[in-house]
Amino acid sequence: MDVHTRQGKYARSVTYPVRLPCTLGMEGAGVVVEVGEGVSHLAPGDRVAWCISWGAFAEYASVPAARVAQIPNAIGFDQAAAAMFQGCTAHYLIEDVARLQAGNSCLIHAASGSIGQLLVQMAHRLGARVFTTGSSAEKCAIALQRGADQAWQYQGFAERVLAETDGLGVDVVFDSVGKVTLRESFKACRMRGLIVNYGNVSGSITDLDPMELGEAGSLFLTRPRLNDHIADGPTVQRRADAVFAAMLEGSLTVDIEERYTLEQVQQVHARIEARQQIGKAVVWLDRELY
Repeated sequence: MDVHTRQGKYARSVTYPVRLPCTLGMEGAGVVVEVGEGVSHLAPGDRVAWCISWGAFAEYASVPAARVAQIPNAIGFDQAAAAMFQGCTAHYLIEDVARLQAGNSCLIHAASGSIGQLLVQMAHRLGARVFTTGSSAEKCAIALQRGADQAWQYQGFAERVLAETDGLGVDVVFDSVGKVTLRESFKACRMRGLIVNYGNVSGSITDLDPMELGEAGSLFLTRPRLNDHIADGPTVQRRADAVFAAMLEGSLTVDIEERYTLEQVQQVHARIEARQQIGKAVVWLDRELY
């Protein structure tokens, strides 16, 4: 979201309004130093994490209390910061949107990405059959390490899914790629299946006729956003608790690619834009918290 914001993709967004001047960084973790009037569930000294609140690239951040989740003492600040946005996103996509269950099947695009890796692990943990895609053999290998049943590069993925499902297709497709994969994702989905388009890293489709969903098998297409699935403080804490508990029990791994300083943020953004990033990048503003 930091990169997309720089590129102006949220300039007219209602859900994620961003106006200049803006301090980037929409997720983080740290220690509460002060609470506002009327805040009773947080206190100075609490260890917390948050997301969807701008201004994390600073020594102090002012965060709405309803966006903050307390973190267990056994979870480090780096792990909490790395898990908050992607963890809550994967949780609502699996639990609320797809309602994935044991015996279901799903296709996860960009499965080596930060959200993709978590989706794979959560789906595998539930007992679903997990098919995945990646842009390279290395990225496909990561998806397999996280629990995917199959991992392919993008070329011909719909045909591969159909071959593995006796021509039926999967119950759910998680598509964060957008323009170059979405229509092909329709072909990989079963009749009356669900397409979850939660990102558009390859661009947006601007000419989609709803008739296409009918022709593809009366499909359901949704474009959810995290903001609407963490609408209040208790929901934020509930999702964070589920993610942190899974991390502590060892069923969910949040991969941190590297830890950077604030002076290296430009380098991090360049790696993300070049699709070189595998795992999460963490920026440390106070090394004493390490």
